[in-house]
Amino acid sequence: MSDSLTLTIIIVAVVAVVAIGIIAFVTKGRKPKTPYTSERDADDSSAGQGEDGSTVTTEGATDTAIAVEEPVFPAAPKLDVPEPVQGRLARLRARLTKSNNMFSKGLLALLSQDTIDEDVWDEIEENLLMADLGTEPAMELVDALRERVKIEGSKDPVRVKAMLREELLKLVDPSLDRSYLPEPHADRPSIIMVVGVNGVGKTTTIGKMARVFVADDKDVLLGAADTFRAAAAEQLATWGDRVGVPTVRADIDGADPASVAFEAVSAGIDQEVDIVMIDTAGRLQNKVGLMDELGKIKRVVEKKATIDEVLLVLDATTGQNGLQQAKVFSEVVNVTGIVLTKLDGTAKGGIVVAIQRQLGVPVKLVGLGEGPDDLAPFNPEDFVDALLEG
Repeated sequence: MSDSLTLTIIIVAVVAVVAIGIIAFVTKGRKPKTPYTSERDADDSSAGQGEDGSTVTTEGATDTAIAVEEPVFPAAPKLDVPEPVQGRLARLRARLTKSNNMFSKGLLALLSQDTIDEDVWDEIEENLLMADLGTEPAMELVDALRERVKIEGSKDPVRVKAMLREELLKLVDPSLDRSYLPEPHADRPSIIMVVGVNGVGKTTTIGKMARVFVADDKDVLLGAADTFRAAAAEQLATWGDRVGVPTVRADIDGADPASVAFEAVSAGIDQEVDIVMIDTAGRLQNKVGLMDELGKIKRVVEKKATIDEVLLVLDATTGQNGLQQAKVFSEVVNVTGIVLTKLDGTAKGGIVVAIQRQLGVPVKLVGLGEGPDDLAPFNPEDFVDALLEG
C-alpha cells in the first residue's frame, strides 16, 4: 500500500515538472507588450502622437490606440495690403481731373481769347477765387499771367496752358518738404500725432497710413486718445485689426486723453516699434477747453518722447472755413503737415495753395474717396496737371 502511494507521488511530480518546462518555453518565445509612447512626449505614458500626425491616447499596457481628431482652428484674418504708390497716384489723379474739369476748361477758354481786356482778367480772377485759391495768391497769379501774355502775345492754347501750369506750380511750391514719415530713432519710436475736427476722416486717415507703413515693413502701434466720441476707439481698433497692429485704448469711455496717449507712447517704447500714431478728439476751434486739452496731450506725451509730426486733417469741401480751422490748430500744437481729404468732392482744389501760403505748412497727403487705397502722397506736379486736364 505504501509502495503504491509513493509511486503515485513520483508520477505527479514528474508530470508537474514537465508542464512547468513547457509553459516556460512558450512564454520565452513571446514579445512583451509595451504601451505606445509619443516621441514628442516620451515622459507621458498616457498620450502620444501617431506616425500620421494624429493624437493617440494609451492606457497602461493595452494594445488599443484610440485616434483623436486634432482641432481645426480658423485661419488668421488676411491683412490688408495697399496698392502700390504709383497705382494710387494715377487713380487719384484721374479723380481729381474729373472733379476740376470745369475749372480748367473755364480758365483756358478765357486765356485763349483773341482779346483779353480788363473784364476777362476780372473773370479769370473770379474763377481762381471760386476755386478757393485765396485773394492774395489769385491776384499774384493774374498779375504773372498778365505780364507773360503781354510779353509773349501768344494765343495758342497749348502755350497758354503751359504758362498757366508754370505759374500754378510756383504757387503750390514744389520746394516744400512733404515727407510724412519721420527719420527713425535708435532708442524710441517716431511719434505722429493726428488732429482735426470731427467728420474730416481723421481716424480713417490714421488707419490708411498705418496700412501703408505696415506694407513698408514698419512696426506700428496706435493710440486711441479720442475718448470723447464713443465709437472712436472701436473704429481705430478695427483698423488696427485689419492691418495687424496693436491699439492702446482706455478701459472706460471719457478717460483722460493725455493719459491714453502717454500709455501708447510708453507701450511703443517697451515694444520697440517703429511708429506710434496717436488719434485725438475732434476739437472744434470754438471750444477753448478742448483745444487746451489738445495742448495738454502734446505736453504730456513729450515728457516721454518728442512728437515728430503733427498732421492736421482737413476736409477740402469746407474751403476757407478749413483755413480758419488750420490757423487755430497750428497755434496750439505746431502743425507740421496737412492731410487734405475729400478732394474729389469739390472743385475747390485751390485750398492747397491757400493753406500753404497762410501757414507755411505743406500739404503732405491727399484723399479722394472712402476706399482703403484712396490716400496718397501729395505731388505738386501731378496736382497741377490734374487741375488743368480735362
